[in-house]
Amino acid sequence: MPDETNEESVARYYDTAIFEAELVRLTRDCPVERAITLRWLERLAPANAEIAEIGVGGGIYSEFLARKGCRLHLVDVSARLLDAVAARLRAAGLGESIAGISRESATCLDSLPAGAFDTVLMLGPLYHLCTLEARRQAVAEAARILKPGGLLFAAGINRLSYLRDFFRLFPHVVCERKAFHEQYLRDGNLDPEHAPPIGFAHLSTYAEFRASFAPEFEELALAGVESFSTAWQPTLNDLPPAEAEAWLGLIERTGQTAEGLGFSDHFLYVGRKSRQ
Repeated sequence: MPDETNEESVARYYDTAIFEAELVRLTRDCPVERAITLRWLERLAPANAEIAEIGVGGGIYSEFLARKGCRLHLVDVSARLLDAVAARLRAAGLGESIAGISRESATCLDSLPAGAFDTVLMLGPLYHLCTLEARRQAVAEAARILKPGGLLFAAGINRLSYLRDFFRLFPHVVCERKAFHEQYLRDGNLDPEHAPPIGFAHLSTYAEFRASFAPEFEELALAGVESFSTAWQPTLNDLPPAEAEAWLGLIERTGQTAEGLGFSDHFLYVGRKSRQ
């Protein structure tokens, strides 16, 4: 089970500190992350499917999947985000797509039955689980609730992104954090003292992230979502559609290289549950 303080801190972070920002993040600040993730969902997520969305964010992906005829089981530790996403779907005339709403952790999906889902989304929970045991439990829960051959879409955050932003914002504080940075390079864990407001979080290397899903899943794709566009994502919002699509094509192609993975803030894993 996850550390209770960790789970409560994450819920409070989303319910208070960044609730409003989370609702618009993918549209305003991270349009490349949104567009590339939607490309993978469009390509591989089946229509008219039973989907468990573990970590609902602002509902961008929920609405996209609902429009594909999917039935959605919405799960999050944030009560406010669950309420907001349900309201978004109902306002769009998609309320019938909501098959269930549960406030619980990715590590213990008691409300979701085994072998019931065609697809599971975990586009957030894994980077708030700070122990290897908790991350393994979340992956095991995803495998448990999926049908044989079902798909998992999971996101992680690049470990170097914290150091990049810290260098940009606080370059003169590095000496006093030497011991913390040595630990961080070993375990990837952040906490409320060193990384407010995100608080408890785990940032990964792509090798570690990829290994998280074996042996339960066969890897179909591992992509660096933003590739070379990481620091300039909002530029996409200012481009004509044809130019935006051309850039997204380049971002997607390079994001599947080692260099593109290294550039990216987020990793996206797509895996298939064993049919055995």
